[in-house]
Amino acid sequence: MPLQTLFFDAAGTLIQPAEPVGNTYAEIALRHGIVAEPEVIMLAFRRVWKEAQPPLHAEGQSAEDDDRGWWRALVGTVFGRVLGAPLEESRLEDLFSELYLHYAQPQAWGVFEDVVPALDDLARDHRLLVLSNFDRRLRSILAGHDLMHFFTRVIISSEVGAAKPHPRMFQAALAAGGCLPQRSLHIGDELRCDLAGAQSCGIHAFHVQRPASGLGALVQKVRSGAYSGLR
Repeated sequence: MPLQTLFFDAAGTLIQPAEPVGNTYAEIALRHGIVAEPEVIMLAFRRVWKEAQPPLHAEGQSAEDDDRGWWRALVGTVFGRVLGAPLEESRLEDLFSELYLHYAQPQAWGVFEDVVPALDDLARDHRLLVLSNFDRRLRSILAGHDLMHFFTRVIISSEVGAAKPHPRMFQAALAAGGCLPQRSLHIGDELRCDLAGAQSCGIHAFHVQRPASGLGALVQKVRSGAYSGLR
């Protein structure tokens, strides 16, 4: 069956931080009197991110705080490991608030070079949606890069109340797209969240691995009809 709807992951697929996360964290931390090397922060961030359980709320409930509390806890854990002791609550709140606002700004993010050409092509005859483990900040980020007009819907985990690879995310995408799993394709950069999550719901999946397998390769696969079981 021909594809009808394409779901795109956001961070790591459409956009990426404009500068390394460790650099940004170190620069902002310094303004709050916290001295830490970017490389040390980056190492701690990667480990904490890998260990963290994604937000999950009761069926039918979204995150009342847009998952801000989850991000705050993650940042607190990162700096606790970097410094060897937890930050004071007031100090953590000030630091986290600045980091949170920073990553709400479009200029904090860059768009991969292959994104706009691919979306231009695929939007001609497919319905495109964003399906992301993000929060409401994502909409202003995409709008700031003039990407929102490509997508009929932006589905985010903080509003669904679950994060990929939870089936509720993919079920929400199918409902929003009004499409069958076998006529849908999810595109993302993470094996577990994007590929395994989509395929567990019967949705075709494409693994973004730049530079070998970027969105240019995706377009070629879709146009040739060779999208079944994409890796």
